Amino acid sequence: MDSTAIERLFLRVRGLFGRGRVTFVDDSGPVQQMQVRMSGLVTADNRLRVPEFGFTSNPPIGSDALVLHVAGDQSVGAVVATNHQPSRPTGLKAGESMLYSQDGKQIYLTASGGIVVTAQGQDIVVNQARNVTVNCSGDFTVNCGGKFNVVAPGGANFQAPLVAASGDIQDNSGSNSATMKIMRADYDAHEHPVPNVQPGNGTTTTGTPSPTM
Repeated sequence: MDSTAIERLFLRVRGLFGRGRVTFVDDSGPVQQMQVRMSGLVTADNRLRVPEFGFTSNPPIGSDALVLHVAGDQSVGAVVATNHQPSRPTGLKAGESMLYSQDGKQIYLTASGGIVVTAQGQDIVVNQARNVTVNCSGDFTVNCGGKFNVVAPGGANFQAPLVAASGDIQDNSGSNSATMKIMRADYDAHEHPVPNVQPGNGTTTTGTPSPTM
């Protein structure tokens, strides 16, 4: 093998991988394509990026890109890895992993066994679910700063030995303004006359309370 052939082979091997910055992403087709600035003078267009099945993302402009050139030919390549330095979470422990977005939303699988979801003050929506079941061996707690709304046209069932509320309870809230506290106060303070009783020691069965609950 002459020196020219060896030099070409060396250049192909050296050119198998390249590093650049993402300048444009086309995510409209069946395979994502990128434009990557490889250096101050070289910009590679239409570089394919094929992520693993079941996962997709759109790297922000300015992300690092690792490009594999087929047979070392820099005119034909594919992006095999990306990294956005400003938004990448750091400091993870061995064995931990995290799904994250540029604006800070995270699903964090911690080394201690917990899963932490950070929504950054944004909504969480579950669509197209037939049934949703949560199984836990301990307590299930929901902390919310506003109202906790349940829309259940079929009703709501509780299989529990006790249902407790720290506040008041109101039924038929659309047409009824009374609460259990008000009804309890009315019952405890109510008085009603007993008709046809003569003064003395006799007793009789009372009528219905007035006011009624």
